[in-house]
Amino acid sequence: MPRDLPLGNGSLLVAFDRTYTLRDLYYPHVGQENHLGGHKCRLGVWCDGVLSWTHHDGWQRELRYRENTLETAVSLRHQALGITLLCSDVVDLREPALLRRFTLYDDRREGAPRDVRLFLAHNFYLYGTEIGDTALYHPDARAIIHYKGHRYLLVTMRRRGSDGPDRFAVGAKHSGQVEGTFRDAEDGELSGNPIAQGAVDSVCGVDLLLAPAESTTVEAWLVAGLSLDEVLDRHRRIAGGAWATMRRRTRDYWQTWVTKDDTLFAGLSPEIVTEYRRSLLVMRTQIDDGGAIVAANDSDITSAFRDTYSYVWPRDGALISYALDLAGYHELTLRFFRFCRRSLTHDGWLQHKYNPDGSVASSWLPYYAASERTLPIQEDETALILWALWQHLFLSRNLEALAELYDDLVRPAAQFLLRYRDASTGLPLPSWDIWEERYGIHAWTIASVYAGLRAAAHMAHAFGDDSAAYLEAAENMRLAAIDALWDEDAGRFVRTIVPRGDGTLERDRTLDCSIYGLVRFGLVEPHDPRAVATLEATFNGLSVDTEIGGIARYAGDTYHRRNGDPTRVPGNPWFICALWRAQWELLRARDERHMAAAAEIMTWVVGHAARSGVLAEQLDPESGGPLSVSPLTWSHAEFATTVVTYLDRSSTLTRCELCERPTYMREQRLIQHLHASSLGGEHRLSAE
Repeated sequence: MPRDLPLGNGSLLVAFDRTYTLRDLYYPHVGQENHLGGHKCRLGVWCDGVLSWTHHDGWQRELRYRENTLETAVSLRHQALGITLLCSDVVDLREPALLRRFTLYDDRREGAPRDVRLFLAHNFYLYGTEIGDTALYHPDARAIIHYKGHRYLLVTMRRRGSDGPDRFAVGAKHSGQVEGTFRDAEDGELSGNPIAQGAVDSVCGVDLLLAPAESTTVEAWLVAGLSLDEVLDRHRRIAGGAWATMRRRTRDYWQTWVTKDDTLFAGLSPEIVTEYRRSLLVMRTQIDDGGAIVAANDSDITSAFRDTYSYVWPRDGALISYALDLAGYHELTLRFFRFCRRSLTHDGWLQHKYNPDGSVASSWLPYYAASERTLPIQEDETALILWALWQHLFLSRNLEALAELYDDLVRPAAQFLLRYRDASTGLPLPSWDIWEERYGIHAWTIASVYAGLRAAAHMAHAFGDDSAAYLEAAENMRLAAIDALWDEDAGRFVRTIVPRGDGTLERDRTLDCSIYGLVRFGLVEPHDPRAVATLEATFNGLSVDTEIGGIARYAGDTYHRRNGDPTRVPGNPWFICALWRAQWELLRARDERHMAAAAEIMTWVVGHAARSGVLAEQLDPESGGPLSVSPLTWSHAEFATTVVTYLDRSSTLTRCELCERPTYMREQRLIQHLHASSLGGEHRLSAE
């Protein structure tokens, strides 16, 4: 089930699913140590002798965020009970604390006041396992505390006029016939058991009296810490009056954060602007304070693969950091490049993926394949770090970052790109493709290495280092790639080439959206007839022929496949693929037709997002429901990049005096001119 409402502050990340059930809680790193692991923390209402957990049938749900904030705005209504519940949650800006407010409305028009009880049940798996946990009621704090080792979670709730819950119980779960202590609440009563250890859960509740058409409010909070003293100290400050202040400062901060510039969104609908800002906020929730940019934190994916997306893929991080740099959030991206510097191997390459604390993560890329030693890498993950860092340096104008990162990140990574080439062709040696499925020499990888080498040249030049070898290697690679990837019979570039033993190349003609990398990273100009033929054939051939529409990754994609008819559905539609097509329309835009086509795709994305604005990785081609993880940070990054590209293209359909060709995205255009200037060129802009 997708995570429609993630909230976080860089050390604590929580995520609610589509039923408004808290399912994931990460601390102290975003994406690492999930203390729920997809298990349910329940919210329930008891009245008229019946308890209904809000994830059960019977509840009408509306899950949204408050506009331009990381504050939830959730409406839950149960017609049979005659109860409406309005819920608001924030994770505090600074403290690892989830602050919750529940307002209960009695929907009846007449009748006597009735007893209503609100229950919160917490089902933690500290350090990711239930073995050896302890849960206890702390009478001084009037709160329940779960702990194991150096992980402590304190939960409590209070109604008006009280300083804690009216009822509580802790107990065993998954023991014999015992399902969990949450069952104790279903008769409206709780045992008051004060402590349990092993596999444990807890419940607390408050007693309310509601008259027809009246309402009342309940406050609750969850705080995390590394010791008992930490959580008790945070709890005392919240209970002592900081609850409202922390909620207000958090709301105000995120509103300021996401609207900090004066961007004019001319030509874009309010819905697209709202999704753009929501994408920035969602991306922020997936970033750890230590610099890790995590791909996704929807733990339900573990049911299919016994692993998660809660890792740092350097490629994802590079493309996400690029989107954030375009939007002006340079400090966040600088932390990521520092993370990469710490993670770089001695030989100058980055691993497949990393845990948020910087340790090497699980991988399926082998050191040994086809009876020979291989590097277990996707080379684009190293190359795109250099490309993204150069974008960051130019957009932020922070040359001190180059001085900080050059010796330990830029030079060793660039030298690896130089070494990891075929001596006869100048092309990159084989590695794994962007989708982590095929071993060979891939168009996306070649283009990213080309861009990485050029970025290294510009950074070397700025640092006073020799840049000629990088530029020469990049240009030789470009010429070799165009020759090797072009298939005259197909009339387009191919996605992969695999060297044969006799020195010839085997071309893989499978349509694949990643071929867009040839244009995105500048190896081929967007108006080159070969690029036009390739991308039109690719995007048209991968369009999904259902009412949902969209574009698949590649022909024959079976990952989470839901439709078996390849003539109509080459694969599930991916948001990033649709957005690549929008970017392609913008890069080649000469008139309003291409601008309108890009805007139409962005509108399609908005129409298939969750009501909260969250974007999944994929969609079911028949129902349009989210598939795989949700949210996927990369999806939101490509949406933000597309919006900025649209605004730039819309405002700068000018021509360069010297080359008489349309200019593209602002950062690409200015970087090209800066490159020429810094390398002794004469190029200049005609207008800004």
